[in-house]
Amino acid sequence: MELLVPYSTRPCAKALYHIPLLLLCLVFSMTTSAHCPCKATPEDNLLLRPWSGPFGGVPPFDKVQIGDFKSALSAAMEDQLAEIATIAKNPAPATFENTILAMERAGRSLDRVSRVFGVYTSTLNSTDVQAVEATMAPLLAAHEDMIVQNSALFARIKSVYATRDSTQLNTEQQRLVWLVYTNFVRAGAQLLPTQKERLSTINQELATHYTTFSQNLLSDENDHWLELKTEADFVGLPVSVANGFKAAATARGIKALGAVLNTRSSVEPFLEYSTRRDLREAVWRTFVNRGDNGDARDNNALVQQILKLRAERAKLLGYPTHAHWRLENAMAKTPERAVELMEAVWPAAVARVREEVADMQAIADSDSAKEGGQKLTIEPWDYRFYAEKVRKEKYDLDANEVKPYLQLEKLRDGMFWVAGQLYGFHFQEVPKGQVPVAHPDIRVFEVTDDKRQHVGLWYFDPYARKDKRSGAWMNAYRDQENFDSVVHTIVSNNSNFSKAKAGDPILVSWEDATTLFHEFGHALHGLSSNVHYPSLSGTAVSRDYVEFPSQLLEHWLSTPEVLNRYALHVKTGKPMPVELVDKIRRAATFNQGFITVEYLSSALIDMKLHLAGDAFIDPKQFEKETLQALGMPREIVMRHRTAQFQHAFAGDGYSAGYYSYLWSDTLSADAWEAFTEANGPYDLTVSARLKTEVLSIGNTKDPADAYRAFRGHDPGIAALMRKRGFPLPKAPVGAPETQP
Repeated sequence: MELLVPYSTRPCAKALYHIPLLLLCLVFSMTTSAHCPCKATPEDNLLLRPWSGPFGGVPPFDKVQIGDFKSALSAAMEDQLAEIATIAKNPAPATFENTILAMERAGRSLDRVSRVFGVYTSTLNSTDVQAVEATMAPLLAAHEDMIVQNSALFARIKSVYATRDSTQLNTEQQRLVWLVYTNFVRAGAQLLPTQKERLSTINQELATHYTTFSQNLLSDENDHWLELKTEADFVGLPVSVANGFKAAATARGIKALGAVLNTRSSVEPFLEYSTRRDLREAVWRTFVNRGDNGDARDNNALVQQILKLRAERAKLLGYPTHAHWRLENAMAKTPERAVELMEAVWPAAVARVREEVADMQAIADSDSAKEGGQKLTIEPWDYRFYAEKVRKEKYDLDANEVKPYLQLEKLRDGMFWVAGQLYGFHFQEVPKGQVPVAHPDIRVFEVTDDKRQHVGLWYFDPYARKDKRSGAWMNAYRDQENFDSVVHTIVSNNSNFSKAKAGDPILVSWEDATTLFHEFGHALHGLSSNVHYPSLSGTAVSRDYVEFPSQLLEHWLSTPEVLNRYALHVKTGKPMPVELVDKIRRAATFNQGFITVEYLSSALIDMKLHLAGDAFIDPKQFEKETLQALGMPREIVMRHRTAQFQHAFAGDGYSAGYYSYLWSDTLSADAWEAFTEANGPYDLTVSARLKTEVLSIGNTKDPADAYRAFRGHDPGIAALMRKRGFPLPKAPVGAPETQP
């Protein structure tokens, strides 16, 4: 569950993309006036052209040729450098219009090409695409640094920044100036020439390591699976789950009755339902060892190098550690505040795990006694299986009883309905063929407001396939803006559900349904954007704030209004019975120990790795020793072990920032209570205030100020602990209260 920012860490105002061949072009263009041999023009590379077609233009997925990406990216980077040179060499005094706005207009072709390429690297990452990515990643990093390190350009930015309070700029314009200046400084614009050179080398090396890390992980997910060879291998699996594994084997050309793929959406249902403990263990071990198999795709050495380079870069930029650099402009401001919040929640979560394990062990002992079998001790591959037994015993709630009511298409309709009720959005599917898509499984919907005016497009890519990264995420193909003309956003939601047999509806778990709503929350954040400048648009907010709207929307799944209308039984078409809804409500905090510890262990490891500075790190040893020191329950493993931690090591985005989900959940828990304290989940006054003060304003305002404008106060930890069913910590916790 994450927000994907394709090829960007947004060090400048406009996103500067990490992708490359470019250096050859740059050197060539600096030494001769002849046409660059690798530069493509709009006439011979369609990827460089402005998007055409309906809805203000759409990505030209029907015209994409993998072989065109290198030349298109290289040409687009060269074009942006020329635009930047024009800005930097402008003889007129620097102003907001001729410097900051000119930068907002620069790099448009690179933005378009990079976003299309990002769709391929995340959802269609074939060996051909991977080869382009490996070549281009360091070149894009070099390109980004050439802009950040342009002294003449930065001098102009600094001049505008120095006079921002006296030049009658409005608040949004002042925020943009602050963002541009701050990001340039944080990216090394004020370093000495030798320091800039070293920084650029570091960034290029990191870009290469990030690409290799993600490609290694994708290979481990693509190339490993468990074959289900006989009917005995399917024992315990619901029909819908078994059919999904059979369909997966057929789709992959695997000569077995079924296949459990090495992705979370495939592994977790098997661990939950299969009565074959030996197969559960095999599936679990394959999954948790992704990137950590001691082979050519082992990521541990890469993690070591990434940490070393990040530590050096942080010191070069004047920060004690990478974590301090990353959090400076986050809501948390410092790693210490983030750690304070995590460590406040950790003891209660671990204590709950102890209770959960005791409940599971009692059932396992009882089962062994009844069946006359050998007594077992709960292991990590048993947790989900026995948790379901406990849920049944404690709450009379069986996941198999819930799943027939959770049809993927009905849930999607339910999300649309919620968006309409809260924000006046309407979704209408665009007929196939009217808008090109990257893969036939992807569907496109037009989004309009309550006046039926066009808002944007929503692309839905729900199914797992080879060469698609695992998990679920949202990204934007185009950002909303209003400053030169009205430009509507294009967003996408991406999942990895296994296809059912032809004609059968896809049934999902409650957890997967929650994830659907979560990612749709990101999409609504993007669709609600109403700002002038693309650098401030939509979800371009601090990482520990961006998860707030998405986590908040999860709450609407369990509202009676959604369940009564859209949780319809797959066979009878009848809504979920009131008795079953009540069981779900009573079990709302069930298994929160597992959920919180699984997540928090990853977040704490992420932060502690990046707080270690330039100390030598053996990733496997560090992980083991740190978890032991934390008192990690032996029955649980990290949600993302270090060697497969894509959030932290496939880019800078969530590095030293995985804590963001917990930080944001303090906001979402408190914000949900704004609805419950009023007239309930569909209170239009509260939803209108949420849209006005949070969703529509992008990064035009400090997030702490934005939240206070919505809620009227700073959030504390109390609502979060209530949401998870944990007691409040004895000592008061400041995070994430009053922000500087």
